[in-house]
Amino acid sequence: MYRTTLQGVLLASSILAGVGTAAAADVTLNIESWRNDDLQIWQEKIIPAFEAKHPGIKVTFSPSAPTEYNAALNAKLDAGSAGDLVACRPFDTSLQLFEKGKLEDLTGLEGMKNFSDVAKSAWTTDDGSKTFCVPMASVIHGFIYNTEAFEKAGVEVPKTVDQFFAALDKIKADGTYIPMAMGTKDMWEAATMGYQNIGPTYWKGEEGRKALIAGTQKLTDDAWVEPYRVLAKWKPYLGDGFEAQTYPDSQNLFTLGRAAIYPAGSWEISLFNTAGLKLGAFPPPVAKDGDTCYISDHNDIAMGLNAASAHKEEAKVFLEWVASPEFATIYANALPGFFSLNSTAVEMSDPLAKEFVSWRETCKPTIRSTYQILSRGTPNLENETWAASANVINGTETPEAAAKKLQDGLDSWYKPAKM
Repeated sequence: MYRTTLQGVLLASSILAGVGTAAAADVTLNIESWRNDDLQIWQEKIIPAFEAKHPGIKVTFSPSAPTEYNAALNAKLDAGSAGDLVACRPFDTSLQLFEKGKLEDLTGLEGMKNFSDVAKSAWTTDDGSKTFCVPMASVIHGFIYNTEAFEKAGVEVPKTVDQFFAALDKIKADGTYIPMAMGTKDMWEAATMGYQNIGPTYWKGEEGRKALIAGTQKLTDDAWVEPYRVLAKWKPYLGDGFEAQTYPDSQNLFTLGRAAIYPAGSWEISLFNTAGLKLGAFPPPVAKDGDTCYISDHNDIAMGLNAASAHKEEAKVFLEWVASPEFATIYANALPGFFSLNSTAVEMSDPLAKEFVSWRETCKPTIRSTYQILSRGTPNLENETWAASANVINGTETPEAAAKKLQDGLDSWYKPAKM
């Protein structure tokens, strides 16, 4: 009887131990993000793919509204209530979190070998020594167009600036479509899809951007003023009342088939695909035939590790997977227009996304000029560029005056480091 009782006790102990082990292994990781529009994709495609290969690690995706994310995340991190994993915005916003000790150093993560220095640049310290987020995707700027509108007006895809304006003239003369759908009320649209879209053509991409940081070029130089002169010429083609037109208004005009061209970020692809229109895309036109083509191929989103997470090892398992070609393929195809930063080539199925990413083969890539270093002070160059771009298009400020105001604001706090 003693032996039987002992066996029962040992059996019960082993069962309880097994339950304890299972419970210990069943960890849930929470992801913070500003991308609330892709919740369903995370729930139905991305997370199931990870969990299928990593039993015992569960993942939940808990996004905030994009405009509230920075403040909400900071508050949660300070209160100790933030998720284990954090979607990282590019450059200074995330760099500040790392410098405050809120994000873990991920330099030694094995999967970081899958990314180039350019891919990691938005989430790496100024001296290049530490990387704190795993790169996920970039977005590319250009122009999306309604192919039926082009056929109706008898225009071909423009390659030069002169051809671009000639096409706008023909579309306007035909009268069936608003030539170009963009408003200036929200301001950021004018800067992001306007100035940062066409600007690299004039300041020669990375060459000009780095020269601005180094102080060897100024925003009052012709290379930086000329894009504003071109933007000022957009006004007659934006339709009546564009000054009061919001970003969603612009999207609606285009998806309803009322506008011919949409100055775009590739993130629009998923939404525009639902409109049932025949669409094409072209890169920013060059000044003249034979010129080098430049595109804004801007690092957009990455994933970091909350330094206060109670599940760092499990979170690193997830981040290694985010750094894998498998994740890159799932993400790029589930979210066409968000292009993998992984060095492994990703095969995409969406034709419009394939068109955008093909420009990497013929155009020189750069990132938005205001995002690295130059918007750390007050006045903030990124936000000031919003207002300047909208004012120039509205005709309330000359290109030269807008450029001078931006440079004066930058000079008031920014002193280039001695090289």
